[in-house]
Amino acid sequence: MWLAQLSEGVRQYLLVTANYWAFTLTDGALRMLVVLHFHALGYSPLQIALLFLFYELFGVVTNLLGGWLGARLGLNRTMNLGLALQVVALAMLLLPAPSLTVAWVMAAQALSGIAKDLNKMSAKSAIKLLLPGEAQGALYRWVALLTGSKNALKGVGFFLGGALLSLLGFQLAVGVMAALLALVWLGSVVLLKKDLGRARVKPKFRDLFSKSAAINRLSAARLFLFGARDVWFVVALPVFLATSLGWDYWSVGSFLALWIIGYGVVQSAAPWLTGRRSGRVPDGRSAFVWALALSVLPAAIALGLDTGLDTATVLLGGLMLFGVVFAINSSLHSYLIVSYASRDGVSLDVGFYYMANAMGRLVGTLLSGWLYQSAGLEACLWVSSLFIGLAALLSVSLPRREKAVAG
Repeated sequence: MWLAQLSEGVRQYLLVTANYWAFTLTDGALRMLVVLHFHALGYSPLQIALLFLFYELFGVVTNLLGGWLGARLGLNRTMNLGLALQVVALAMLLLPAPSLTVAWVMAAQALSGIAKDLNKMSAKSAIKLLLPGEAQGALYRWVALLTGSKNALKGVGFFLGGALLSLLGFQLAVGVMAALLALVWLGSVVLLKKDLGRARVKPKFRDLFSKSAAINRLSAARLFLFGARDVWFVVALPVFLATSLGWDYWSVGSFLALWIIGYGVVQSAAPWLTGRRSGRVPDGRSAFVWALALSVLPAAIALGLDTGLDTATVLLGGLMLFGVVFAINSSLHSYLIVSYASRDGVSLDVGFYYMANAMGRLVGTLLSGWLYQSAGLEACLWVSSLFIGLAALLSVSLPRREKAVAG
């Protein structure tokens, strides 16, 4: 069998990636199923958004505790736990429609959020351990491929959710996904390397918080970077497309799905766009330069919306450009955290970093609804530009390499 001919590291990378892909497909599909199903039941956009509040909130806690668990128990166990929890979250939604109360669905989404962040933290941390420390170029490419493919598949999951809802109905669609993911979980339990990522010295609870200045600064920059995206992307943009541009619900969902797929493709290509040809890998200077370039774009879109130019052209054109540059920023950050993280107990550093990522998403989501409702889309864009500017400032002091040669 061709799989047996590959090195152990490559086989484990493929298993980790396959787990991550399967989970991501169900994650994207479940979000679209919930949005469309509860929209059909007459829920308002704000009520639907609240269904995902715990999904984001629990991501903050899960990344912090998940990194600690991964270092103590092994990344294979935290990844498999994430898959199992997602199966349970899907099973919770198999109740008859009258029993699917808001509180019950929020609880299921909370469990799904915990599962997602356990799975993501485990996958990103595992890559660090499957490559030699000096292979920074290969590390960047592997992280970029995993990150980009995840986002592309999440977009595919949006389409999958809509298709399953149309063909099978809500309960049967959820049941099929739960059954298939349970099979993936069983395969992972058998095949994934035992004790992957377990620290040699059991970390104490106080070790949850990173002692590395570089990781603390990068985590703060990540918080503002993802807050800057979600402050206008999560609530303000879909509502603006529907109310101000008159798009129907399916058009909004399809457009956002395609945007996420394109965003994931650019993330995967980031190594070739940011220095692969010159044999260099990114450092702190790269993070600063790309964040600075990104900070200009939301402000430019906000100014463009006030000039009398065609609103759709300004917004959609700006959104496409923002997606490209944001994807490069995200991919750079994803590589840098894995590069900076200690090999022994890598999940502690990665978990702390993605805790900041989840906090940024939570802040951005809450601000998106409040700012749009009180001041409009332009206010969301100006705050986005400010947040990215703060991320750029935090990146100034990140470590730089004198000779960053790709491997």
